[in-house]
Amino acid sequence: MIRSRSRSARDSRRGVRMFSAVVALTLSAGVLAACSSDESDSAGPSSSGTSAPTDAFPITVEHEFGSTTIESEPKRVVSVGYTEQDILLQLGVQPVAVTEWYGEQPDATWPWAHDLLGDDKPEVLSVSDGFEYEKIAGLNPDLIIGTNAGMTQDDYAKLEQIAPTVGSVKGAASYFSNWQAQTRLIADAVGRSAAGEQAVTEVEDAYAKARADHPDFEGKTSTFTQGEPYDGSLYTYPAGLNTDFFTELGFVMKPGLEKFVPEPDSQALISAENTDLIDADVALFATETQEGFDALMKFGTVANLNAVKAKRAVFTDATLSGAIYFLTPLSQMYVIEKLVPLLDAAVKGESKQSFPS
Repeated sequence: MIRSRSRSARDSRRGVRMFSAVVALTLSAGVLAACSSDESDSAGPSSSGTSAPTDAFPITVEHEFGSTTIESEPKRVVSVGYTEQDILLQLGVQPVAVTEWYGEQPDATWPWAHDLLGDDKPEVLSVSDGFEYEKIAGLNPDLIIGTNAGMTQDDYAKLEQIAPTVGSVKGAASYFSNWQAQTRLIADAVGRSAAGEQAVTEVEDAYAKARADHPDFEGKTSTFTQGEPYDGSLYTYPAGLNTDFFTELGFVMKPGLEKFVPEPDSQALISAENTDLIDADVALFATETQEGFDALMKFGTVANLNAVKAKRAVFTDATLSGAIYFLTPLSQMYVIEKLVPLLDAAVKGESKQSFPS
């Protein structure tokens, strides 16, 4: 499964999503009215978090689709994007619903964040057929967070009918918005701007320390590729598209991949005859299974890349791969802990050229 969050990945389900949007128009006033506040108080997981808001309500936030005003502290927050549950949980907000992206993790929440759920069991939403408007409405949310949801103006209008909704960061790519700005936007919306700023600072400080501790990373070229071929191509990330974890450590993304990007804000598609383009001082492959690793090594000239032969290629397990893709403060702290030692070994030519057991 390709972990792309670009337009090319979601276009394949655009027709289904639009059908779902049409269905959502038929939501009757009776369905919405049935979701009374009395019912919501006794349904779903607790909304009490580990920290209280520090900002005064009402709060107005700006996002891709305009501005949203949150009149009072939200108690029933629904996350309709791929990764926002991480940020909400870190801020001390227990969402009543989260969205499954991939991995089938318990409660659609990965290990670096799951403990923050405590005993809560949020509803798990799916976006395989578009937003589940009726299910979302049935949860009676008082805030919908969709900063990493790839929502359209039409999607936003329908969600806004259910509850105040926060879209992606203004001017950002649908699925690759600046993680700092996304964290701050969510923190502002739930009245925890100070906690959001602290989360950002902690990650930036951790990257700075790791970079200072590894001066041999500085200036080394790098590439980042998804862990197995899909439809005859490897999906490789050009500079600036989910590659900050490399550049924050001092690496330089290998140039030239941009011309293989089929559309803005998407990965470069590298065919079997062009796999030499992903060779670098350090080549990172986000492998997830032994089968995927085997397929990768049989694709084009991957097994003969200088990085592979010189033990300077890095292969991840499924959890580290997920952490790299998630690009949230919590997942990045996991990346720094788990990936930096692997990069250190690769720079020294001591990386294990096998799937992590």
